[in-house]
Amino acid sequence: MGPEISAVETSSAFPQATTVVIIGGGIVGLTAALTLAERNIPVVVLEKGRIAGEQSSRNLGWVRKTSRQADDIPLALASDRLWAEMPQRIGSEVGYRQAGIMFIARDEKQMAMHEKWVNAVSHLDLGSQLLTADQIAQRVPGGKGNWAGGVFTASDGRAEPTLASSAIARAAMAKGAVIIENCAVRTLTTQAGKVSGVVTERGEIRCDQVLLAGGLWSRRFLGNLGISLPTLPLICSVLRTRPMEGPTDIAVGAPDFSFRKHQDGGFIITQRGALDAPLTLDHALLGMQYLPQLRAARDNLRIGIGRHSFRDLTLSRRWGAQSRTPFEQVRVMDPKVNPALNQEALNNLKAAWPAFQQAEIAAAWAGMIDVTPDSNPVIGPVAKIPGLTLATGFSGHGFGTSPAAGQLAADLVAGMTPIVDPTPYRFERL
Repeated sequence: MGPEISAVETSSAFPQATTVVIIGGGIVGLTAALTLAERNIPVVVLEKGRIAGEQSSRNLGWVRKTSRQADDIPLALASDRLWAEMPQRIGSEVGYRQAGIMFIARDEKQMAMHEKWVNAVSHLDLGSQLLTADQIAQRVPGGKGNWAGGVFTASDGRAEPTLASSAIARAAMAKGAVIIENCAVRTLTTQAGKVSGVVTERGEIRCDQVLLAGGLWSRRFLGNLGISLPTLPLICSVLRTRPMEGPTDIAVGAPDFSFRKHQDGGFIITQRGALDAPLTLDHALLGMQYLPQLRAARDNLRIGIGRHSFRDLTLSRRWGAQSRTPFEQVRVMDPKVNPALNQEALNNLKAAWPAFQQAEIAAAWAGMIDVTPDSNPVIGPVAKIPGLTLATGFSGHGFGTSPAAGQLAADLVAGMTPIVDPTPYRFERL
């Protein structure tokens, strides 16, 4: 089971028509809906399960620019501003704190990667600082690690995934958006080669534009339309401790663990150097596109055949508008937690900062990440189907940029000036 999400009462009505349909009730789709509703553009969000039931509530909550690709940083900078404005915008707390994020290195090879990144983004004036071991000890006292150094960005921060999506959904509905849970979209309808509506398990909704923000399900949905979106799955296991005294309010990422303060006084911890990589049919279909990533991250992947591998084979890849779809078979993707990885993370953290010897695990969960070949999302139109726009493939770091990503998607759907240059996210690059 995933973490407990702040409950939202969504709509029971089923409209016959609207201007924009958003497929997927994760945080990006919800932020796009909020933006459209604020512009008085009729919008309906359709979620096959429950809003934020998958990766939008299961991620680590980091809001960072550090270690992002240079062409992804304008979106992150825009999101910093939008996160800070969010409580006033929606009239609710989302747990946003600009407490800083630090990445630390065990050896010179790892440190060289941080130095390379700082040099590559120096023109962006992010305020990122390279740190010595002594400076790490000053900012995060009580440590026993023998660090080669690190990088720190004071303007990075965090928000609470179990609060943010729900609060944004409530605000979007208050401003006119319709959000419907447990309603899977099966396919699109077209007229004169352009989107004219969506067919759901409850019937058809006519519309002018569709935004697909379906996360890891987007590849399968598009595949049924004859369009290939290259994404592969990874599973991240996470734990939350009970409230405890910790060494810092800064979020810290080491090669084999990370931690950040949770709103209840505990910490969110993961094995940053290890992700489960369940083999699927898509690995055979797409594997060549991922060779550079595999070479760079092979030591961080626990590759194998497991429950998800077999389940994936049972889910259809083609279906008709009247057929039951994979989205109705799996309402919420709830991957199995890897307790061994969580224990690795906690053991590594205890060795580095003995304050965590007192840590007690309060909860654990896993989330499935959809990764693109270049780890950047797709935010933009699909040329083959006019009226269809994508906002998907966020590769495990979409929560932090979700406010600006959702607004960018809304800008493109509405034909308005985009909040940032969408070129790095165009579908055609893949």
